Amino acid sequence: MSLNIGDIAPNFELPDTELKLRTLDDFKGGKIVLSFIVAASSPVCETELCNFRDSWKEISDLGAKVVAISNDGPFANKAFAEKNHFNFPLLGDYSSKTIRDYGILMPDLLHIKGYNAAKRSVFIVNEDGKIGYKWVSEDPLKEPNYEEIKNFLK
Repeated sequence: MSLNIGDIAPNFELPDTELKLRTLDDFKGGKIVLSFIVAASSPVCETELCNFRDSWKEISDLGAKVVAISNDGPFANKAFAEKNHFNFPLLGDYSSKTIRDYGILMPDLLHIKGYNAAKRSVFIVNEDGKIGYKWVSEDPLKEPNYEEIKNFLK
């Protein structure tokens, strides 16, 4: 199932790096930038999340929050987040349920049978819970357009 702009964003319950279960509702109170990454500690994912880290104040000033989601477990995510000093939550969708709910499953990453990941994607959830912005890449090496995301938040 593919989500489109105007659809209600699926809720989730995923562990953060401190093993606390977090839901989409936990982040309400402004726009939510959901960044789905392919794999913790991979070079392009590191670049992407460091871009969001470095833009955090600007994004925050626009009334939005960043939440990153990977299919990695909380321990790999914690090491990745601590190494890079992320100032936003990194959630682990190790069962890929949320990734499937958002319609962005990339099966058999690197041609390894059963090694599923998320397509590199950004969804912005508006205050009403609906998707206002969607970017999904079929190429795991392609980064999102950060300026376009910030312009949407304005």
